[in-house]
Amino acid sequence: MTAPGRFITFEGIDGAGKSTHIEFVREQLARAGRAVVVTREPGGTPLGEQVRELVLRQPMSARTETLLMFAARSEHLEQVIRPALAQGRWVLCDRFTDATYAYQSGGRQLPAALVESLERWVHPDLQPDLTLLFDLDPSIAARRLAAARAADRFESEQADFFARVRAAYLARAAQHPDRFVVLDGAAAIDSIRRDIGARLAPWIAN
Repeated sequence: MTAPGRFITFEGIDGAGKSTHIEFVREQLARAGRAVVVTREPGGTPLGEQVRELVLRQPMSARTETLLMFAARSEHLEQVIRPALAQGRWVLCDRFTDATYAYQSGGRQLPAALVESLERWVHPDLQPDLTLLFDLDPSIAARRLAAARAADRFESEQADFFARVRAAYLARAAQHPDRFVVLDGAAAIDSIRRDIGARLAPWIAN
């Protein structure tokens, strides 16, 4: 019988360092002999990548944006995440449904009940085993992004938008302390990696 895989999600506002730490976790798991799938949302499938381009570039209502996110997520779950977990692979995903609570409910101020209803429809039986939330002051994140690349539709939002996103993320972490680990995105990279490594060590050992 195939040992079950683990589903780990990486959350936080853009500029918090998710991508850097996903690669670190991938390397640690590969070194331990674990089969790993690295993916992202929106994205992860051909359809999802097309949706990603739409939501990052095209103006749309908050409701449309949310529905597109869940349409891409449904395809992502069916084509990538569930099959990988069933095969015993570890799935590392850059954003998942917590991001929809943060960005569309927190940032865009859609009712959380709307997101919750879509969540129950699309993945009622599946949640991440672990969510690493990289918490960072939006002003620091904005400076990092300005030095790195041109802003997309989300990154161009005002400071109050990101303050709401950050608050929504922290509220999700408080609501689900069993699976969230909140990490200081402003800390030194080595310090963050030690914290992540300590959290993963018992799983890797088993």
